[in-house]
Formats: sequence, structure tokens, C-alpha cells
Amino acid sequence: MTLRSDGQHLTALVTGHRGFTGHYVVAALERAGYVVAGLTDAPLDLDAASVDLLDREAVARAVTVASPDVVIHLAAIAFVAHGDAEAMYRTNVVGTRNLLEAIASLRAVPSSVLLASSANVYGNNDAELLDENVPPRPANDYAVSKLAMEYMARLWMDRLPIVLARPFNYTGIGQTENFLLPKIVAHFRRGDRVIELGNIEVARDFSDVRFVAETYVRLLEVVPDGNVVNLSSGVSVSLKQVIAMMGHIAGYDIEVRVNPAFVRGNEVARLTGDHTRLKHLIGELRMPPLAETLRWMYEAP
Repeated sequence: MTLRSDGQHLTALVTGHRGFTGHYVVAALERAGYVVAGLTDAPLDLDAASVDLLDREAVARAVTVASPDVVIHLAAIAFVAHGDAEAMYRTNVVGTRNLLEAIASLRAVPSSVLLASSANVYGNNDAELLDENVPPRPANDYAVSKLAMEYMARLWMDRLPIVLARPFNYTGIGQTENFLLPKIVAHFRRGDRVIELGNIEVARDFSDVRFVAETYVRLLEVVPDGNVVNLSSGVSVSLKQVIAMMGHIAGYDIEVRVNPAFVRGNEVARLTGDHTRLKHLIGELRMPPLAETLRWMYEAP
């Protein structure tokens, strides 16, 4: 059980609690015994109106009312191909700064503040396995915004116990079809015989959202203050391989047509994460294999 010295349950503030990842993080925190608060007008009411991260005063009020023992910051514009770069930078950098400023102003600062960054900051690198010491080479505005957020957060590390989490790609039930794996699964669920994709040779290190959510909570317990930590499986799988897995699960092959409109400029060819540091921090990783995650998504009601 997660209890304070006065015997009360710890309060975890989660930004972006209504999002795809947030849904699973809230569930993982509740299983661990936390009382979960959102960045809302009434933080303990997760259905209350959300506070805009760019509204500095509203953020400060919500954080003060929540008075969290730990924080997980998920709220961001997280779609790489999002069309509004200005909104992406403002939300991901300025919004995060507003949150950190509010947290640092609390009478009692939280024991751990986890900020969700992204493995996209590594960009195109020659390293076979990307560990946390590989120099970032962001290749799109989303990645640059996340790296800028990391640098900005370092200005607060003398006042707050911050951990920067860099999850590699992950998926699960509830992720929208803007993302490739849900799109592929949805085509097979409908029984479609043709799918249009971009470059199917790109390879990504895919994890299960349930693993990511559980890992965020476990990182709160060890408080790796000031650390950058990869969340990854350590294995890259190409979209071509994903399609083959889904063909096996669904029992038929699908025709893939390459649509040039879906081929991104500055496409990162391969992202594979080294999870040595993560394993050292939290112990054995409880990670479903990708085929199991895909089957879970395919067989969902």
C-alpha cells in the first residue's frame, strides 16, 4: 500500500488522465493504492473540467488543490504528424514549464515527478541499441519539442525530483487509428483485404501500454531523481513483420499498397531501445510480447 507517514493514501497527480496512456496509468496507480487526481477544476473528480496547461494561473490553482505526493505528466501533443507545430511547442514546452513552476511552489514538493518524454528524441542514429547516453538527433518537430521540454525541465532539477522517461513506441486497446499499429489491427478486424501504408520497412521497438503504465508507477517508487530512463523492449519489429503477425492472428493475408502521401520526410528508419538502466532501477520487466498485444487488440469487444 502507498501510505504517507500519517497513514493516509498517497495522492498521485496525473496530467492527461483521460488520454490513451492516462487511462492505463490511472488504473495502475489505483491498483498500487494511490488516490488519483487529475489536472482539473476539482482534481479529485476525474470527470471535472480539465485545466489548460497554457493557463498558468489555472494550473497553479489545480496543483495547489491536489497537493500531490507524486506526479506523472502525460499531457502533450503526441502525434508526430500533428499539423500545428506552434501548438505542439507551446503545449509540450511552455505547458510543462507552467506545471513544474506550480509544483515547485507547493509547500511540500512531491517525492517524485515523472515527465513523459519520447524516444523520438534519438532520431536517426547509427547505434544498434540506443541507450540514454546516445546524443539526441531529433528529426521532426514533435521530437524537437520533447527534447526542448527535457532541457527546460533540467532547470528545475535542483528544486524537484524529476525523472525523464523516454518511452519507445507502444500500443494497446484505445489507441486511435492515427497510429500505425491500431490502423493495421483495425483493417484486419474489419476483414479488409487491402491496406495503404507508407514505408513498411521502418522498424520500431514496440511495447504494450499496460507495461508502460505499470513501469511509470514502479519508477515513482524508486525515485530515480534526475535520471533519463528508456522504456523499451530491446527488440525492433518492422511494419512488414507486424502485418505478417496480424495475418497469422486473423488467418488471412492482406495486400499492402504503398501510398507516397504516407511516406514521411526525415523518417527515422529504426528505433531500438536499450533497457539496461530501466531493468537496473526496477528489476525484472513484466512485458507482454508484441504478438500477444496485437491479439489482445484484435480480439477486443
